[in-house]
Amino acid sequence: MEQQSNFMANLTLGYGTFLLLWGVAISVLSSSDSITSYFPSFLGVPLMLSGFMTLRMPEKRKLWMHVAATFGLLCAIGGTRFFMVMGDGINYASSSMLMLLVTGVAYTVVCVRSFIAARKAREAAQV
Repeated sequence: MEQQSNFMANLTLGYGTFLLLWGVAISVLSSSDSITSYFPSFLGVPLMLSGFMTLRMPEKRKLWMHVAATFGLLCAIGGTRFFMVMGDGINYASSSMLMLLVTGVAYTVVCVRSFIAARKAREAAQV
C-alpha cells in the first residue's frame, strides 16, 4: 500500500492554529469584550482537531478532511460579512472578516483540488 501524504493534514493543523491565535490576538489587541472577536478561534479549534485526527487516524482521513473542508467553507462564508462593513474602513473586526474570507476561500480551493487529486489517484490505482 502506498504511503499517503500528510500535507493536507499538516496544512489543516497549521491553518487551525493560525485561526486560533488570530482570534486571541485580535481580541487582546482590541481589548474587545465581545465574544464575536473570538470567531476565528471558534473555527480554528475544529480545524486543528480535524488535522490532528487525520494524522492520528489515517484510515479515517477522508472523513476528517471533509469535516475540515466544511469548516474552511464556513470561514469563507463568515468572511463575506466584510462586504457589509467595508465602508466603515479597516479596523480589527473588518480585518478579521477579510482574513477569514481570503484564507477560507484559499483553504477550501486547496481542499477541493486535493479531493479531486485523491479521487483520480484512487481511480488510477484500480485500473
